[in-house]
Amino acid sequence: MRLLVGLVLLLSSAGAAELVQIGADATPQRYHLTARASEIDARTRPHPEIDFVFTDKAGKPQDIENAVVDTRVAPRGRLVIWLMDYKAPLFDRLGDYGLHAIQVHYANKWFGLIPTSARDDGNSLGQLRLEAATGEDFSPLATIPQPDGMMERAFQFVRWLTQHHPQGQWEQFINDQGTGLRWEKVIMAGASHGATTATRFAVHQRVDRVVAFCGPRDQLESWQSFPSSTPANRIFGFSHVLDDGWKNDHYCRSWQLLGLHRYGPVVDVDASAPPYGNTRRLTTHFDVKGDAKRAHSSVTPGSAAGKNAAGQYLHEDVWRYLFTQPVDAVGEAVAPNPNCGRDLPQPKPATR
Repeated sequence: MRLLVGLVLLLSSAGAAELVQIGADATPQRYHLTARASEIDARTRPHPEIDFVFTDKAGKPQDIENAVVDTRVAPRGRLVIWLMDYKAPLFDRLGDYGLHAIQVHYANKWFGLIPTSARDDGNSLGQLRLEAATGEDFSPLATIPQPDGMMERAFQFVRWLTQHHPQGQWEQFINDQGTGLRWEKVIMAGASHGATTATRFAVHQRVDRVVAFCGPRDQLESWQSFPSSTPANRIFGFSHVLDDGWKNDHYCRSWQLLGLHRYGPVVDVDASAPPYGNTRRLTTHFDVKGDAKRAHSSVTPGSAAGKNAAGQYLHEDVWRYLFTQPVDAVGEAVAPNPNCGRDLPQPKPATR
């Protein structure tokens, strides 16, 4: 485990020891903390049948979880749970925004392992996403018990952080009973596969906000139209227009089924300025040299993201908007685009 912590005891100018108030930080800084899910909670188990394991074939740990908080910044009292691999450029910014952030190890490699017939049946993807997120029995394709679901692993990680990093004030995200997270303080976020699972989970469980980069997909399913526990004004999406998921109407379809058109039109951030009409649907068209794969990865901070001549990211304002824009500030409703998803196969009747 890797852990960066400040001192609990300080020496005053007179040389006497002074106890720092629990939760206060003697040396404010950005902290990056890591721990393994299998060491935090002895109940966890690997599930090799869906490539959900603790180590790879070479013995390299696969269950390392990451957390970031910057105690130099006034806290917003929100916890971001990121459902993809850890990305330092993104997490650095989340800390800059005053957000606590964690990346948890959960079942997310099953997509290419389940039967094609199940993957395209109009139900299985959403069901398996929900089982991976909750650790409850939603899918016949896998058995993921509670300790191995995203919800419990996130809770156990935050509980560990509370014990090992008091100056981070992680305890604010644990409920009064000490049995789970305060989901009303959680921002679910992810890209692509992670964006889709984050959104599917938010339809099931109310959260503070969803940030969906290049997603959600599941274009043959209709869970996006289910009555949502998380109001649609709390769901934000951002895509590049050359991303295959955008060109093939996967994202615009999901955004409309979720009802995001009720809070503003699709806005091109490269031709607009914050707050982008307070919309929930953002796109970019910056030059990716026609590379759809780069376009898919270009909407999060990293090597694929757009930069100006000075080497600065083009979308700093967009990222801050997605994670911090007040959810009650909304744009004017527009009619759904009747052409979005018109050529996609119609989903089969869904089961919840």
